[in-house]
Amino acid sequence: MSILFHLVFFIWVLLTVRCFVGLGSVSASASSSWCQHHHFFPQPNRQFQQKTDRFWVFKEQTNSWVELELPYDLVSCVNDNCTVVASIDPTNKKEEVLETQAEDVPRLRESSKKKVDGYDQEEVTGDVLPMRKRVSLTKMTDASIWVTGQSGSIYERFWNGVQWVIAPHDLPISGAHAVSVFLFNHTILALSEAGILYQMQLSESSQPVWVEFTATLGQSTDEEGEQSSVILIKSGVVSYDGERAYFCTKNGTLLELREIEPPRWVNHGQPPGANVAAIADAASIRTHVIYTISSAGDLYEYDRGSKPSWKKHIWREGTAQDASLMPLTGSTLYGLSGDHSISLFLLTKGGKLVERRLNQRKWKWIVHGSPKDQHLTSITPVLLQDDGHEKLFSLFLTTSTGFVFEYQILKQSGIAQENQSPEVWVGHMHPVHAKVARGIAGIQIQVGRILFPLDDARLAELHLSGLGGESLGPSHQVMFRRKATVKYVWSILDAPETEGWNAEYCTEQRGPTNCITGTKDELNDLGISRTGTRRRKGSHSQQLYLTPRAMGSGLTKHLEVYNFPDDWINSNFHLRVMHGGKSFFLITDGGFTFEYLYTENVWIWLRHEHSTAIEGAVGNYNGSLYVVDTYGSLFMRERSADELAWINCTSSRKGRQVVGGPPWDTIPGRAMKGAIEDDALFFVSRNGRLLQFTVALRKFKWKDCQNPPNTKVASILDQELFREKIVFVIGSNGRLYQYNKVTELWHEHYQSQHLVLSRLPGTAMRPSLLSLTGSLFMLSVDGGLVEYHWNSMDGWNWVEHGTPNKAVTLVGAPGPSLEGNQLFLIGSNGNVYLRYMDQMTWRWKNCGFPFLGNSIAEDQTQKEGNTEKENVCTDEDLAASSRKEDSERADYLSSDCNPEVAPIRPILFAQDSVIFELRDGRLGEIRRIEGTGWVWSRIIGTPTSLCTASYWTALAS
Repeated sequence: MSILFHLVFFIWVLLTVRCFVGLGSVSASASSSWCQHHHFFPQPNRQFQQKTDRFWVFKEQTNSWVELELPYDLVSCVNDNCTVVASIDPTNKKEEVLETQAEDVPRLRESSKKKVDGYDQEEVTGDVLPMRKRVSLTKMTDASIWVTGQSGSIYERFWNGVQWVIAPHDLPISGAHAVSVFLFNHTILALSEAGILYQMQLSESSQPVWVEFTATLGQSTDEEGEQSSVILIKSGVVSYDGERAYFCTKNGTLLELREIEPPRWVNHGQPPGANVAAIADAASIRTHVIYTISSAGDLYEYDRGSKPSWKKHIWREGTAQDASLMPLTGSTLYGLSGDHSISLFLLTKGGKLVERRLNQRKWKWIVHGSPKDQHLTSITPVLLQDDGHEKLFSLFLTTSTGFVFEYQILKQSGIAQENQSPEVWVGHMHPVHAKVARGIAGIQIQVGRILFPLDDARLAELHLSGLGGESLGPSHQVMFRRKATVKYVWSILDAPETEGWNAEYCTEQRGPTNCITGTKDELNDLGISRTGTRRRKGSHSQQLYLTPRAMGSGLTKHLEVYNFPDDWINSNFHLRVMHGGKSFFLITDGGFTFEYLYTENVWIWLRHEHSTAIEGAVGNYNGSLYVVDTYGSLFMRERSADELAWINCTSSRKGRQVVGGPPWDTIPGRAMKGAIEDDALFFVSRNGRLLQFTVALRKFKWKDCQNPPNTKVASILDQELFREKIVFVIGSNGRLYQYNKVTELWHEHYQSQHLVLSRLPGTAMRPSLLSLTGSLFMLSVDGGLVEYHWNSMDGWNWVEHGTPNKAVTLVGAPGPSLEGNQLFLIGSNGNVYLRYMDQMTWRWKNCGFPFLGNSIAEDQTQKEGNTEKENVCTDEDLAASSRKEDSERADYLSSDCNPEVAPIRPILFAQDSVIFELRDGRLGEIRRIEGTGWVWSRIIGTPTSLCTASYWTALAS
């Protein structure tokens, strides 16, 4: 009866939608007639109102109804040409309720504040962070810390005597993501996400290389002497003495590595009726005794010298309600309740700290609990030494919401740990605008210095004030008395570009960034202070990354809504380069798609037919063009065998309607990247969200990256050209944000409240791939040029360049950029301006527009010897030249021909060629002539321009 009711209700909703909305193949008149016949009386002033978020769709493949996930696009297909005609969006009832109660929120918050361990409860509690499964920290020495990042990369933080440097150690196989690193018998091993071990060896050229090191047939034997083929590893730990390594395999068995040369593996199997999900302790409690945790949360002890080998540690009935253990490596401490006592600290799945204590040959469970309203996720043991008989051992624990708490344990006999006061929990919060990664243990570098991975892929050091941070290397510090007042502070440490951040790799050149031994830069008179100054500024620059949620004013702040102009897509994505110097695409105002192609020594226009009008070309990847039609559907134009085909990307699963994409496909002078498994294009949806469309290896997949919490996305400023893994966007509120592909997190960049950015796309300028130094260029709302510059000395800095002169403002998206020191822009007077750097000083040049005199003929390239002043970019007085041009323009303008440059984003056709669109619909090309500079070379007639020109056109097939 219940199934019948739901089916009848769904059919009623479906028919109601068809009646009032008129979707599907039934016409509006037919729907109205049908509804009248069944007594659904039409009401002209009434609109369909969605009152539920639950809809179903019938799947013919499974012959069943499947509930939809909103938002859901309604697609109409005619002759295999599918177009999104409408969408079903969530009703957002929760947001409406919150908005109506916004005035009551401040009073409610004030009355509901509670103190938790010295902090406001609303500051301590928060959103549960995702698990970063690839992140790990390994301490090789005090001067060498190895890190596996969320991207699967491996890098080393090394103190070269002058400063901390970053050295890459990525696995050699494409797509091999590292998850952990081990130091075993003076050999470095790395574990990949696929379960393969790699050994670091020195090549013939004395360079470190990774070599696959797996347990294969003939190298691995179990306790019964049987052989196995290949064993895939899930996690591992090195024994306390460093002489053995123990691994948890993906099929839940315990594996031991006893020797490397030759490899000697021993498979210890698994507990009866259980598996090995994690190794809690590797022979540090008792030699050759391993403690493991099953996926069910039970603690097991493996001792191959006893019978039976596997023993289960059980809880006494009624001891604890939360007795299921979290599968992780625990922390072992000696002498807590006597000289011969041994304690193993673990976490339960409920986030509580528990202890398994062995004293006088008796085991005992002790529950230490957790801070109020906190869920503990990892344990980092820290030993604080002191003179006298009293010593203090602390455990630093991370929570599911990114906080760090210290649990102080007095290492003295006669103290009952379960009866200690709540003051044993000390909260250290987290760095400003950053949370500590969930479930990843930190490491103690030295006394008073602890390193933690952050959720945003950077690192953070929790250290005593004045005794740590980026500028301080390892040193032999004097032990302190814990009774004295101490203060811990946070320092954020940058990560390399593989994680989307700004730390540069070390070099082989002599200097402070040498990978082995750093030397102070003698060219800099600052001497020792140079490194200190650099690090202070670098640390300050990390505070420029803000958490977007923190910038809003709570529930009373409404999301900014940016209404795109009708010609927004066409103006910013009118032109797109396909093959540099050989082919580019033009999208006309009428929605036609033309390709300007050089073939058989002739330039021709090639028309690409499509059933719907095309708005703009928003991407180019691996020889395929991505365009948006008038309905917002994304199509891909690609060659299949000898034919060209259109593929509707929006009609695929979770496809969306888009209004924009990345402005550039590559930085000038840099070849396009080869296809890798995570290659994707990013687009802006109609409702202001960032969309990721995976295109690599034709494994097409949509992903909703959402938008910054306090604004919508207006445009993409740059996609992974200025910084790998990072998409810079401009919000509808005129502020700069970034999205990290690795962590899937949003950050807002610090920006003066008086600086409001235009919503136009921007351009990136990065002079060298060997350095992260560079700039992002964009326009302000008042038509001035704005630069956001990065270098390792000063971090991020805003620079306002203004306009060429007071009578001209800049219009259209800036770019392209060339050689790391030149940038083209379009003025409101129809002129092209060049912003260039000369002897470390930015200057302006006026390039004008292509005049119609005899010096430039349509489709004719100017000779190199022609250096007439009106066609060459000049740095003469800009105001005077502007007045002169105004008096001469009338002589060149006609009713159909206007060679002034239109405010449409140009393209870099080749390294020495830039194509602009003119106001009469034709195209103008400016080229760089050696010894002369930038010169207007030709005007290209287009098929739709009323200023007639001769051109060849053909129809693409």
